[in-house]
Amino acid sequence: MTVYTPRRAARVLLVDAAGRLLLFSGSDPARPEHGRWWFTPGGGLDAGETYAECAARELAEETGLRLPVAAFGAPVHRDVTRFPFDGVWYRQEQEFFLVRVTSHEVDTGGFSAIERASVAEHRWWAPDELAGTGERYYPPELPAVLARALAASAVPVAGEGAAC
Repeated sequence: MTVYTPRRAARVLLVDAAGRLLLFSGSDPARPEHGRWWFTPGGGLDAGETYAECAARELAEETGLRLPVAAFGAPVHRDVTRFPFDGVWYRQEQEFFLVRVTSHEVDTGGFSAIERASVAEHRWWAPDELAGTGERYYPPELPAVLARALAASAVPVAGEGAAC
């Protein structure tokens, strides 16, 4: 029987003016044979932190983009996932936030040691490119989550540099 470590996390759908989504590619250091996959910026909540506060902190740490918590609005998607990473099985309750920017030059200087060891690259994906790729991404329904979020969104665009 697998024992799961409970975790709460915030994920960010960071979309630029061209409608492209920022994703990171990485692998599990404990399971290199599993290969790489693509995922959104984000991570686990610190003690006492809200999902939106976590989203703001993680986005700043992982991309260098600093935005006020109010810029994240309400979550656009929630789910629960189970996965192994670095030798630990997690049951993660996560909320996704949509943030639009005109553009952003990603700065990964705030990566933690495990992020530096497990994240290989980042790139901006057009929605149709993401939906048509054979590469793995998480969550598996990411193109549909993004499409619903964009269709329902009235979130303003945060300009590059304005909030950094």
